[in-house]
Amino acid sequence: MEPVPGVVRVRAVDALATADLAQGDAADGVDVTNGFSLFYDASRNQVVRGLALTIGDLDLATEAADEAMARAFERWGHVATLDNPGGWAYRVGLNWARSVLRRRRLRGQELYDLGNTELPSVADPAVHQALADLDLKHRSVVVCRFFLDWSVEETAAALRTRPGTVKSRLHRATEQLRIRLAHLRPEDPS
Repeated sequence: MEPVPGVVRVRAVDALATADLAQGDAADGVDVTNGFSLFYDASRNQVVRGLALTIGDLDLATEAADEAMARAFERWGHVATLDNPGGWAYRVGLNWARSVLRRRRLRGQELYDLGNTELPSVADPAVHQALADLDLKHRSVVVCRFFLDWSVEETAAALRTRPGTVKSRLHRATEQLRIRLAHLRPEDPS
């Protein structure tokens, strides 16, 4: 087939880049294309959802997850050896999003706007607001533990902190959530 003038063939560039990376990592014994594709298919939506709940902006979370997945692909030889590659992608995406949020803050933009975009569903809007009221460190621990269902150790590895710090932040965050969401608990009949 003849190339169409003025049309950029991204697939060809992608194929060359994939071939170069696959050859480089093949020497290390890592199947980049197949292994990464399986990881991407299994993890991307979970990373997007976790980031969206953490930062409160689905569009930014999607961009952050895509950035993290691109970086994971570039470093797949290393990322594939980790216990929780999804945790690595979550942390990279969160760090990237935090940089964007920091720039927004400097410009005076709202950091967490529930009306801004449709976030992954949680049973009650009050839960979204209660999550929004937590600072980013506490919110990220809650999302990792309860929404992504990671263990304390997986959460600690993903956030590059100690398990004790995860437990401490989780305790403080759940206490704040318990107070803020007390109105959702059923009344005591006594």
